[in-house]
Amino acid sequence: MAHIIVVGNEKGGAGKSTVSMHIGTALARMGHRVAVMDMDLRQRTFARYVTNRKRTMEQEGLTLPSPVFHELPEVAPTELAPGENIFDKRLYRALEELAPVSDFILIDCPGSHTRLSQVAHSLADTLITPLNDSFIDFDLLANTDSEGNKILGPSVYSEMVWSARQLRAQTGMNPIDWVVLRNRLGTQAMVNKKKMESAINRLSQRIGFRVVPGFSERVIFRELFPRGLTLLDLKDLGITSLNMSNIAARQELRDLLKALQLPDVDVNF
Repeated sequence: MAHIIVVGNEKGGAGKSTVSMHIGTALARMGHRVAVMDMDLRQRTFARYVTNRKRTMEQEGLTLPSPVFHELPEVAPTELAPGENIFDKRLYRALEELAPVSDFILIDCPGSHTRLSQVAHSLADTLITPLNDSFIDFDLLANTDSEGNKILGPSVYSEMVWSARQLRAQTGMNPIDWVVLRNRLGTQAMVNKKKMESAINRLSQRIGFRVVPGFSERVIFRELFPRGLTLLDLKDLGITSLNMSNIAARQELRDLLKALQLPDVDVNF
């Protein structure tokens, strides 16, 4: 069976599509068969990222290792069993088709609570939650006191993940490996940054997730999106002399992939 990676939270602007594209492309470059899907049927940022990549390859005559994007298959209402949800049917059918021919299936979820996102979370073998390094985003996981020092209780997203974990346990599936990725980190050791680190480490022990290294705030990520490229594609474009920021970003990607501990993945770039 394919290993299912879900990238999700319930807040926009956390870098989910950037994380999804870099993980999917890195796995494809290692020789894995990677299928990817975008569950945000309205905004479709991840889908546009993949489309931009295809256009760049066609325009510049490039062949770049890439994940294979798949739309959710259409399902006729007549195919639904009584009481069956059409979005459930579309997602399950996609997974049935992709699982036998894929090593990894990566699903990028919207920054809101939807039926598709909820079901995708329950199917995750690895759940990656990118989180901007601020207490505004931390509120997605837990409520804190006014000083940000005391955790008062889990928030809506954590409760949704807990429900997904319970559903998997009831069906005999392996537990979700939930990792929270601190994203868009600043380079300065500010007081707020230290408070965030302390709070997220305490919460990880309380509700059961791993904290993994993410990406620092870098201009390069915004520049790559219109062309559908990732940090790993720069040498294929003839860019052999990388600046220190780009070298550091590649190392961050290596560290992330190692920390994810995905099955049969040897980080060798």
